[in-house]
Amino acid sequence: MIWLTWRQFRGSAALTAAVLVAFVVALGATGPGLAAEYTAGIAACVPDETCLDFFDRFFGAYDLLFLALTLVVLLLPALIGLFWGAPLVARELEAGTHLLVWSQSVTRRRWLAVKLAVVGLAAVAVAGGCGLAVTWWSGPLDRSAVPEMAQMAPVVFGARGIAPMGYAAFAFVLGVTVGLLVRRTLPAMALTLVIFAAVQVAVPLLVRPHLMPPVTGTFELGRENVDGIGAERGGSLHVFLRTSAVPGHPGAWVLSSELTGPGRASAEGLSGPSSTVTRSIPVSTTSGPCGPEGAAAPPGTSPCLDEVNRLGYRQQAAYQPLDRFWPVQWIETGIYALLALGLAGCCLRWIRSPL
Repeated sequence: MIWLTWRQFRGSAALTAAVLVAFVVALGATGPGLAAEYTAGIAACVPDETCLDFFDRFFGAYDLLFLALTLVVLLLPALIGLFWGAPLVARELEAGTHLLVWSQSVTRRRWLAVKLAVVGLAAVAVAGGCGLAVTWWSGPLDRSAVPEMAQMAPVVFGARGIAPMGYAAFAFVLGVTVGLLVRRTLPAMALTLVIFAAVQVAVPLLVRPHLMPPVTGTFELGRENVDGIGAERGGSLHVFLRTSAVPGHPGAWVLSSELTGPGRASAEGLSGPSSTVTRSIPVSTTSGPCGPEGAAAPPGTSPCLDEVNRLGYRQQAAYQPLDRFWPVQWIETGIYALLALGLAGCCLRWIRSPL
């Protein structure tokens, strides 16, 4: 039975292996140069305390490639579910070839178990190899990425570490399960894609934030968490708080962030990007630290921002720090592995029913 499964799967396996080897070789050839460029940049920026500017330049030079590789790893489990999982049983049921196998000495459960084991392990290996290779290559970019693209950010997190292995296992067994129930290849592929996409959207929004209790903290305003400040008609000040970053915790995944302090938040001036919140602060913008020159200075050196901090305005945030990356990876991968095992058990039970 293992030989038969391999004969049926060897074409897809050989093509995938060739593409994966070429992909890993390309990353291995360019990764050391990327790491050397990052190391040289850090060595040059540390004495001048200009590393934030270096991070912006370095990430900006490779942002498209960074996003492309992240997208490849994110799409790979879905493709495995579509083209390896959904047709695995549905195609045989649709063509009637399962009857020939079942008329031999092979039991239905053994027939399905071998298929799940052989192809499923190959799927996990491909996704794991691709994910770990991209994680290694993207290390310098992950350390310099803008907060929205840091390792703990929902989009990037799913394309790093061992998480793609769990996604691939789940997507593959999900495709097999849907194919066993639907018994038609194309509808099974479409339904697999819809269900897997829904799960991949729901988990980062509803499950991942609660896998470990978030850390809460209150932070002064500065260059790391303020996008800018500006004058408002009437003599007040607008502070644009960056909701995706907290000072002293680069790469953290910020779950909630607000600007607290005396008075109430203003509903005006909320036309900035969605990654910022704006608050109107009653500080004179015609004289004093928040006069035209003070308000126009960069946040890191702004006497106006020092005045805002002195008045008691702070960022209050709940976040998952970067040092929780691997614990959350293991927990989430374990959840997907359990889901895959549960679906596999259901398939082995249902295969005994008349088809």
